[in-house]
Amino acid sequence: MVAVLFISFVICLAVGVPVAFSLGIASVLYFLGSGMPITQFAQRFFAGLDSFTLLCIPGFTFAGNLMNQGGISDKLLGFADAIVGHLSGGLAYANVLASMVFAGISGTALSDTVSLGGVEIPMMAKQGYDVPFSVAVTAASSCMGPIIPPSVPMIIAATMTGLSVSKMFMAGIVPGVLMGGGMCFVCWWESKKNHYPKRDKMSSMKTILHEGKEAIWAIIMVGIILFGIMGGVMTPTEASIVCIAYGTIVSAFVYKKLTLSTFYDCLKATLSSASAIMGLVAFANVFAYIMTKERIPNMIADSMLSLTSNKYIILLLINLFLVFVGMFMETIAAILILFPVLLQLATAVGVDPIQFGIIVVMNLVLGLCTPPVGVCLFAATSIGDRTSRELGGNGNKLSENVIALIPFMISNFTVLALTTYVPALSVGVANFISGK
Repeated sequence: MVAVLFISFVICLAVGVPVAFSLGIASVLYFLGSGMPITQFAQRFFAGLDSFTLLCIPGFTFAGNLMNQGGISDKLLGFADAIVGHLSGGLAYANVLASMVFAGISGTALSDTVSLGGVEIPMMAKQGYDVPFSVAVTAASSCMGPIIPPSVPMIIAATMTGLSVSKMFMAGIVPGVLMGGGMCFVCWWESKKNHYPKRDKMSSMKTILHEGKEAIWAIIMVGIILFGIMGGVMTPTEASIVCIAYGTIVSAFVYKKLTLSTFYDCLKATLSSASAIMGLVAFANVFAYIMTKERIPNMIADSMLSLTSNKYIILLLINLFLVFVGMFMETIAAILILFPVLLQLATAVGVDPIQFGIIVVMNLVLGLCTPPVGVCLFAATSIGDRTSRELGGNGNKLSENVIALIPFMISNFTVLALTTYVPALSVGVANFISGK
């Protein structure tokens, strides 16, 4: 019946069935074929949703939608541009810096690409930057969304394996900042090489303070999330609810852009995205139960350990495998299916589970910028194509964007390698912050 499970899953994916329903159909066929009571399927389905921590997924999604509706994208980009816009390639730096702050609110890469990219790409193109470069820096910087807390993929990975969400959030801070720093270096290099524009002079302190005042509400929200969770004041779920209340007040009474109509739109968008994620989690829990029952994780771990027991080689093989998977499979689906399996292998060779969680999330998130299923790359390309045509160009080709993206991906994969082989950058920081 294991063969039926995997063959039916692959066939469903091949004919275009969504991943969640592919998992569900394959699991139902297994239950029917093995003679197990179908009521057990229902029990496992709802057990996958029976988690207080999972409530923070719709919470953070809703908070991000509220703040985005309040014009947070413009405020963050304006503040970042006021600080670094006078440097060579300053608007590219501003793009990366704005993504780092927005990552602390949205928790997802695609929302970063769509929300900030709709402002950043046209602005960069109008100031003289190449459209492919503008698309590349926007897509690459959005990958920080699931690395810098809060992070929906981290929440799911930690919840389904019993790890600490708060500790995983802490472990993602330094790798996320390193990604941002590496991409800023690439922006500097490319800007010098291609003579991209910069503002004639540094912004006055008055301008910086004004832009900072406009963006401070968004930065405070990041502080609530980070220090509330890391300080032990709030759980991730409680922090998400506090952020909803905060985002509603700021968007309605400070930015004054939130109406009953836009609030309803935010609610609909949140329900749509969060319900899809929760359905995927529930079906994947059934699928994972079957794999555990059939001892598939043990078999995979034993097979790889029979080849080598060297921790560093095992990590290299896992990284290569995850990069490949990330090019073809959506991040959350891949985490739900593969993380419990690979975690057993990683811990068998002495890798800390929290560090491994960061490694898996980073690997799969980088796949969001690579064809053939790079949703962030495709979203940014769509914005770039529209921008190019509005400026009288011939549109924006995906192949051009991929070439422009290569230096950024080299930088991000370098950070991934450091995170993989230097535990102090992830779990070491988490232990230090938590006082262990």
